[in-house]
Amino acid sequence: MNKTEIQSVKLRFGIIGNTEGLNRAIDIAIQVAPTDLSVLVTGESGVGKESFPQIIHQFSRRKHGPYIAVNCGAIPEGTIDSELFGHEKGAFTGAISDRNGYFAEANGGTIFLDEVGELPLSTQARLLRVLESGEYIKVGSSKVQKTDVRIVAATNVNFTDAIAEGRFREDLYYRLNTVPIKVPPLRERTEDIVLLFRKFSSDFGEKYHMPAIQLTEEAKQLLVHYPWPGNIRQLKNITEQISILETNRDITPAILQSYLPPQPESRLPALLGIHASEKKGFESEREILYQVLFDMRRDVTELKKLVHDIMAEHPSSTVSHPTEVPVHYLQNTVNVIPESPVVVKPVSATEHPINVTPVEPSEVQDTEEYVEENLALEDVEKEMIRKALERHHGRRKNAAADLKISERTLYRKIKEYGLE
Repeated sequence: MNKTEIQSVKLRFGIIGNTEGLNRAIDIAIQVAPTDLSVLVTGESGVGKESFPQIIHQFSRRKHGPYIAVNCGAIPEGTIDSELFGHEKGAFTGAISDRNGYFAEANGGTIFLDEVGELPLSTQARLLRVLESGEYIKVGSSKVQKTDVRIVAATNVNFTDAIAEGRFREDLYYRLNTVPIKVPPLRERTEDIVLLFRKFSSDFGEKYHMPAIQLTEEAKQLLVHYPWPGNIRQLKNITEQISILETNRDITPAILQSYLPPQPESRLPALLGIHASEKKGFESEREILYQVLFDMRRDVTELKKLVHDIMAEHPSSTVSHPTEVPVHYLQNTVNVIPESPVVVKPVSATEHPINVTPVEPSEVQDTEEYVEENLALEDVEKEMIRKALERHHGRRKNAAADLKISERTLYRKIKEYGLE
């Protein structure tokens, strides 16, 4: 589909932006619409996934049939089967009459299952049967019903993790994901951010009968470089707040900054003493603590090795006296609290050596042996995980809770260390 046709679709469905990823998603939706293939729309919360099922429905042969959108995450687990598939009178307390579910009501049309990753496993089995044969059974009935619906699903759940943790059926995932559509997050659509802000500010100015707010050039740069974890929904919400609360209609960076939530994660590299480009993907605070502790262990070992080298270089007759050590011995060390009684005594600014009171030779461990015994983070983690699994007789959920880490992290570590 050419750019003109894609632009007309955007105007029709109120989609703003010219990013390649967004245009590609729209193009796929239009191409798949004439078929009856199931479609899975993925993307972070707030990116606008709900527009794509409407595009698919309106460009399909079912456009004159019903279109029903269901938020699976908003329906209680105890009633989700009844909502989707209907129930018979007396099937449960409160079922005072027969009721058709959404699949019956959407017959001949399209059903959009938003947040499909939140469905309980029992409902996933029922949904799989609908996808495979178009059949379902009402709650409290034994009669098989038929339905002819096109299913479009959406989720912000990582299905790879959900399947690995047993929260989502793999066979259902492949049925739903016949055609995938990925909606890019707002931080990957930097050229669209100002366009969206301008549209929202115009809409809210008209809604509240006041001039539309405008950004200074510096404020535009701040807007573009903010990561927008809540995506378009967050941008719209902040634009509305500013439109209502600010009397000055020209928005400066200082004004805009006061409405943007802080980003604590951006300070994590400084906390760990590493550059942002070197930051690791820690799964939990406990893993961060492990890394910090073992970094300290390494530094302590380097300091002990320093003392070992000092004693090797100086005669034993001088051990009882403070030893003059050139500063370069400590170039690669950091300020840590050592385990051995090593005392570093600072000297005046005009002096170069540093006085070190050495320890007894018996207290200095071999460096290689110490590294092997204490600095293997992987060995420590592996042993902790193995013992936790033994304590809980292999029950991974309980072991993860005991270790204060997520089940996802535990599954990954078990596989990494070969503890399966």
